[in-house]
Parts: sequence; structure tokens; C-alpha cells
Amino acid sequence: MDITATQEWHELEALGEGFDRVQLREMFSGQPGRARAMTSRVGDLIVDWSKHRVNPEIMSRLFDVANAAGLRERIAEMVTGQHINTTEDRPVLHTALRAPEGTVIEVDGRDVVPDVHAVLRRMAAFADRVRDGDWTGQTGRPIHTVVNIGIGGSDLGPVMAYESLAAFHHDRLRCRFVSNVDGSDLVAALGDLDPSTTMFVISSKTFTTLETLANARSARSWIVGHLGEEAVGKHFVAVSTNAEEVAAFGIDTSNMFGFWEWVGGRYSVDSSIGLSLMLAIGPEAFNEFLGGFRTVDEHLVSAPLESNVPVILGLIEVWYRTFCSLPTRAILPYSRYLHRFPAYLQQLDMESNGKQVRRDGTPVDYQTGPIVWGEPGTNGQHSFHQLLHQGTTVVPADFIVFANPDHTDSEFAGVEAHHDLLVANCLAQAESLAFGRSAEEVASVEPNPDLVPHRTFPGNRPSTVIMAPRLTPSVLGQLIALYEHEVLTQGVVWGVNSFDQWGVELGKVLAKAIIPELGSEGGATHGHDESTNALIDRYREMHHRG
Repeated sequence: MDITATQEWHELEALGEGFDRVQLREMFSGQPGRARAMTSRVGDLIVDWSKHRVNPEIMSRLFDVANAAGLRERIAEMVTGQHINTTEDRPVLHTALRAPEGTVIEVDGRDVVPDVHAVLRRMAAFADRVRDGDWTGQTGRPIHTVVNIGIGGSDLGPVMAYESLAAFHHDRLRCRFVSNVDGSDLVAALGDLDPSTTMFVISSKTFTTLETLANARSARSWIVGHLGEEAVGKHFVAVSTNAEEVAAFGIDTSNMFGFWEWVGGRYSVDSSIGLSLMLAIGPEAFNEFLGGFRTVDEHLVSAPLESNVPVILGLIEVWYRTFCSLPTRAILPYSRYLHRFPAYLQQLDMESNGKQVRRDGTPVDYQTGPIVWGEPGTNGQHSFHQLLHQGTTVVPADFIVFANPDHTDSEFAGVEAHHDLLVANCLAQAESLAFGRSAEEVASVEPNPDLVPHRTFPGNRPSTVIMAPRLTPSVLGQLIALYEHEVLTQGVVWGVNSFDQWGVELGKVLAKAIIPELGSEGGATHGHDESTNALIDRYREMHHRG
């Protein structure tokens, strides 16, 4: 079905034409109780979406479009294992990764939930051995540092979650993460480590990913050079589905933790890809992490669309991107522990919905996939917030804040005052973006009329505020699932396949062709365009000169 041909779509287009006339000040003054009516709760997350430039008519039309697109049916298909990833003919079952034991979810006639929990039990047993010091390296010493080597979802998810849950880390174990094939990434990670107390987790579904295997082989050489060939089995484990390649690398396949084709990389942090996280926070906290996901999953499935929090937020983003032509979205966590969360959401959102064709292969003729970016507060207030407040581009923003700090046991006496200041800044930013300061208000306090236009803030800049009591494993799981299901909502309305990523493949193919050419001698003609051929030649010339 072409959603753009529906009456529901045409009605939203008409409303979008009047977007600039939708004023938050007027909506708040004309709709008493707006904040209460447009604040929702899912699990521990309090979500205030009242500062968005939407009204009951706009939301009603958005729900109509969602129904016309079959959102409720698509949700049901996803959680029951239907092959909704049509271009790869696969189910999309990240929700099965956190399903409780006893749930039945079948993929092609096989219940996958027992398999999930079998892997979780193996992960937990392994994590307990490492955390207790029972697993030792080649010299008999316990492991102190775990180095996760992966890329994409095999890196962004684990490193984000590890950094986010710093308050829950093991006293002895620390994790580092290597993803970039730039050798300096690995050098920096290993520079001050003791090989005898270092373990590597090689995370690659196929165990053939070019960047990951390049880093893994270099790490292997590092271990072998210090501890000998026999040390590989004690210092390397794998997260993969390719037992043959894992064994060829020298890793005992009993130390390989599998996952499944129905787990997309950007949806895999709650699978065995999260092994490094489990090592850091422990199996019990990891189970709480999974429980947080489950809370939002159950809400997605059971709540009516009109009160379904990820659906509401996803539809608001559809409104902005497609009907109001707003190109970007800012993620602004007011927690230093969430400093990698915007990057994680970049992959989740942009790799999922950055598509120019529908599921049936026909081109879209509307905007999909916002550009997602952001930094933690309050640092951003002293840089790009200037553009958010007074720039010519409207940027919807998500503020994420916690009522309690994670460092209450600190000896630092000013901890509570710091947290009050942090939260005050967050709430003030959302308030000032929404309501600004008019020229009349500025003139009442600014004696120099020449400065009035410079100190005027237009306001009417939309935002969501997400507040939770504390950043815990469960709350982090809830946050991730909230955004996962937002992305699903957007993709269903846009009619795209949110679960493939063909756009990342072409560069990999071309890179494999270029690698041998970089080391070739002479002035051979290369099979590329004129610019790429010239750059290859220039690289060879500069590289051989040193």
C-alpha cells in the first residue's frame, strides 16, 4: 500500500503546511492541564512530551496514519517471529532476547526462548568464574582487564552500556573497547595493560568482519608475543555463530557464545554481544537490564496506540521529519555516564530508517530518517545550544535526566548541590527552548534598544523530557527499548525496512578491492574512477617515502 495515497496522509500534509503557526505559548495558555495530559509513564520513565508542537488534532491524524500503515499488526508480527525483515527473509526478534523463561516464541517452528536462556546461563557461569578470579590466564593470575573487539553494534552497544553503568562495575575488572581499524585505537587500548591479566572478547557474528578480524589478529600476536601460542585459549573468547572460524583462530568453541540470525547488530546489546557488560556488572544486574527492556516491550504490545509511549514519540518524529521538514534530532542526556548514548542512537535510528525505498522496492517521495546527534549536558549549553535557541533551523531535542545522582556514596561534600545544578540546567533548557523571551520581555529589562533583537529568543522549539529516579541497569534497558520501538514506529509509517543495512555494504566491497592496490608497485591502472585512482597513487607515493 502507498501510504501517501491515503486520506489520513493528505490530512496530515495539510496540517503540516500550518506548522509555523503552531505556537507552544498559545497551546499552553489555551489548554489548561496540557502538561499533565501529555506526560506519560512507562516503567520508571516519566516522559513529558507536552513541549512538542502538536495538538489533539495533529495527534489524532498521526494515530490515523499509524493505523492505516498497519502499525499494530506489524508490532504483532515482530514479536511473534514473522519474517518482517523482508530483504533478508528473517524474523526480527530482539524482544525474544529478554523474554522470560516459559514464553513461547517460534521461529520457523522452533521455540527460541529456551535457546536464549541457555546462552544466558552459559554467559552467567563464565562471568562468575572471571569475576570471582577462578578463571586465570596463562600465568595463573586472574583477569583484570577485558578488551572487547567489535564494530558497529558489536561495539556501540557494549561500550555505551558499560559507560552508562559505571556505578555498577566490578571492583577489580575493567573493560576497554576497540572498534576502529586505525591501529592507534588498539595501541591506545593495550598500551598500559599486562598481557597476563588481559582477556579479549572477539565479537563478530560471522567471525569474518574485516575490521574486527584485523584488530583480533593483532591482539592475538600481542598475547602470543608475550605469553606464547598456548596462551590464546586462556586469553580469548568469542561471541559468534561461526564455530569453524573461531576454532581456526585458536579459541576453544566451548568459550564461544552464540546468537542468531534474527538478532540485528544494532539490537544486540542484550544478547551475548553484551558479554563484556555482564562481566563488568555481573549476571544479576544484567538480568535487571533485560528486565528493563521487557517492561517497555510489554507496554508496546499491550497499550493502545493512543497511550503507547514509544508509539507517541515515534509518531511525533514522523510529524517533524516528514510533514514539517525538520532534518535533525538532538539527544541531550544530562548524565556524563550517558555520554555514548547519542552515538548509540545514531546507529539505531540512522542505520534503521535512513532508507530511500519502501519495503517493496519502490522509491519514497518524502523525508525519512532524521540526522541524530548530541552531547551530554551541560557542556552543550556552552556550544551548540546557541543554534538550538536562536538558529534558523528548528531542532527537536530529547532531554534525559535523573532525579538522583549515581555517586551518592562519594566523599565529595557538594554532590547534592552539583546534582541540583545539573537538573536545574536541564529543565531550564527545555523551558527556554519552548517559551523563549519575546522582544517586549527583553525591552522591559534591557535599557539599550540596539541589544533587544540580539537578546530575543523566539522559543517554540520542541523537546521531550525523560526523567527517571536513577540510572540503573533496569532504567538503561527501558531507555534503549523505548528508542528501539520509536524506530519501529517510524519505519512502519514510512513503509521502509528498518532491519536491513545495505547502505554499509558497498564501501566494504570496494575497500577489499583497494587494499591490495595500496601496496602494489609502479603506476598500474586501477579499476576505479579518476579521483580514486589518483588518490591510490598518491597514497603509495607518500607511504613509500615514509
